[in-house]
Amino acid sequence: MSLTVEEVLKLTGLEELSVRAGAGQLHRSVRWPYVAENEGIAEWVMGGELVFITGVNHTRNEANLLRVVEDGVDMGIAGLVVLTGGTFIQSIPPAVIERAEVLGLPLIEQPYLLKMVFVSHTIGTALVQTAQARRSRHDILSQLLTGDYPSLAIARQRAEHVQLPLEGPRHLVALRLSSVRGLFENHPPAQAEQLLQQTQQALQDYLEAWNRRLPEALPVILQGDLFIVLLANRAQLRDDLLYLHRELSSLIGTMTVFMGLANRVEDCGQYRQALSEARQALDVAENLRPASGLCDFSELGVLRLLQGISDRTVIDHFVKQTLGALIEPTRKHPFTLIETLDALLQENGNALKAASRLAIHRNTITQRIQRIEQHSGLSLDDPLFRMNASVALLVWRMTDVNSKE
Repeated sequence: MSLTVEEVLKLTGLEELSVRAGAGQLHRSVRWPYVAENEGIAEWVMGGELVFITGVNHTRNEANLLRVVEDGVDMGIAGLVVLTGGTFIQSIPPAVIERAEVLGLPLIEQPYLLKMVFVSHTIGTALVQTAQARRSRHDILSQLLTGDYPSLAIARQRAEHVQLPLEGPRHLVALRLSSVRGLFENHPPAQAEQLLQQTQQALQDYLEAWNRRLPEALPVILQGDLFIVLLANRAQLRDDLLYLHRELSSLIGTMTVFMGLANRVEDCGQYRQALSEARQALDVAENLRPASGLCDFSELGVLRLLQGISDRTVIDHFVKQTLGALIEPTRKHPFTLIETLDALLQENGNALKAASRLAIHRNTITQRIQRIEQHSGLSLDDPLFRMNASVALLVWRMTDVNSKE
């Protein structure tokens, strides 16, 4: 395990390090510090390094530093630290700062008087200590996810010792990168493997940073090709996951990511069952490929049947045929009638409860019901219409709002 660039900058004694570019990428993981002794770094790094440039052995002019920035981005380093103020590098050229910012590479300035031996020792010690603590936390969670633990009492005792907050309800989310086959079909094997590793690392770094900002965060667990997150119960959980999917999609280029959400569990002894549910939901998401990237296990009943339909256009046509007439493109909120129909079905046709759910007046819900029946040509008392609408709305809810037509 590792520290993030942001965590490195907060270590005692390293307060003089200052971020010059790439402040939005400080969540990147630092695997180890590396002092570059060669003119270029591409052949000497593997990804995840915090690279230090001293200027001692090679001339580090603007052209060389620009090359190092480009090499660092290509190789997936965590960040670049340039020592300034001594005999060798007086300052970081503006063009280098600008290029690092454009490429999203954390660029950090270190005063030359801050000794490298102290900096490397501080980071190295912190990496070892962090790795030990995180290894214990991951081991406990991995055992709970597989059911391979001596007893829940011992698991809870270990969790308390390493300050792992297991108490309270959780939602388990399983994520997986898709389109891996296309990556290897369109690139030479070595390049495809490098792109895959870099994409997985970028996804992991962002996911861990996103997760750390949430209350009572537990570590992100990697199990094979799965990324597993155990989230504290939140009213806005679904919105959080939709936002996460949009952010991850912009990060992973041509690849895609899907998520499976398990039912809420009340106890850490249920984590294994939650993982099984999330896997099943994830399988359906990868098959139906919703624009939202998310499938909820609680909705799998009918979705499992839809999963058996190999032609996605059949499902899309059914949704359009059932709900399309309710879209009002000339209105400010074109999906109002669909959202109203959804609320009515969620409340078993009770108009007053639906109005309360939507926070609208009962007269408004009555007017909307009339419009729904006028546009669809069907009555809400028709059981076949209610059944078709319920199924169509399941698919509709899985679709990103911006893509609904």
